[in-house]
Amino acid sequence: MSIRCRDIVKAIEDWACPSLAEEWDNVGLHVGNPEQEVKRIMLALTPSEQAIAAAVEQKADMLVTHHPLLFKPVQAVKTSTAVGRSIYQLIQNNIALYCAHTSLDAATGGVNDVLAKALGLKHIQPMVVCAEQSIWYKLVVYVPVGFEEQVRQAICEAGAGQTEGHYDGTTFRGEGIGTFRPLSGAAPFCGKQGELSQVREFRLETVVSAAKWPDVLKALLAAHPYEEVAYDLFKLEMPTQSAGLGRIGTLAQSQTLTQFMAQIAQTLAQESLTFCGDSSKQIQTVALCGGSGSGFLQEAKKLGADVYVTGDMKYHDGQLAEELGLAVIDAGHFATERLILPVMADYLQRRLALTPEQVWIWQEEQDFLHHYQQGQSNQ
Repeated sequence: MSIRCRDIVKAIEDWACPSLAEEWDNVGLHVGNPEQEVKRIMLALTPSEQAIAAAVEQKADMLVTHHPLLFKPVQAVKTSTAVGRSIYQLIQNNIALYCAHTSLDAATGGVNDVLAKALGLKHIQPMVVCAEQSIWYKLVVYVPVGFEEQVRQAICEAGAGQTEGHYDGTTFRGEGIGTFRPLSGAAPFCGKQGELSQVREFRLETVVSAAKWPDVLKALLAAHPYEEVAYDLFKLEMPTQSAGLGRIGTLAQSQTLTQFMAQIAQTLAQESLTFCGDSSKQIQTVALCGGSGSGFLQEAKKLGADVYVTGDMKYHDGQLAEELGLAVIDAGHFATERLILPVMADYLQRRLALTPEQVWIWQEEQDFLHHYQQGQSNQ
């Protein structure tokens, strides 16, 4: 099976839709030809020079990262700068680069959901809901027998039947009898003008997000054999909204801040954590944001969190947290995001029918920041 760069881009964006990204962010294909053939994909958190060198060494055709390479327009590609060298190496070695940043943070099953589940949270909700994924529809279309697979495949490839990143191609069909009478001027696919027709048809049902409905409708009309397609679109009242920035949830049992920090340190393989708050405080409601999330302190407090877990906290963030009466744990930018890579690898393998040899994680990637502990020795 030949996989092209655009196939991988579509698979990623079906999960982490670019419309979920923050305005300041730059998600998408940074370098590469959408039509180029891709046989091997390497995953990393950051498109560092070291990661790109590893992609070259391991003969990857595409590098998929969480962090973007380019945030601002590039005026020149010079090997005297790190960004310039990175772009040069990617192009010279015909390696495409795709970056899914805040789109993957916000997506259902993305960075923050993975972190929340790893920390044992239940009843998980976004701290800030993204409206783009809050509207869902059920699509019902009637298809003559013999054309049901043609229509099903077309609408699913356009984005229908995707349950927020966990499954795709989800449909249901049941057989019945459809009736219609073609009137003067009609050009029916079957039947005659003025005569009532009875046709064996399938009722095909699926779900589709509001963001993908225009593409699905276009695909439906193109694939369906009828002159006038009979379909219904029902707006769904979803009980929860699961796409958005940050997450909040509850622990199965309350525990002290010290106990919760020990759990986080073990789960994320962190030797040390930075925190503020009473270490004996009882913790049950937990808010979090993987990566750099100090901007959600007040939102976490407003939602009733006992503790907020994130990375890149500064001194005055700690001051604000103390004023709010909110415990805060800085578990590191790298550690709170890297958990997404195995999930991404598994998703691409399943979605594109690829093997672990074709999609793999760069295991040598390390946090750029290290913690010195007194008494440490490099010998």
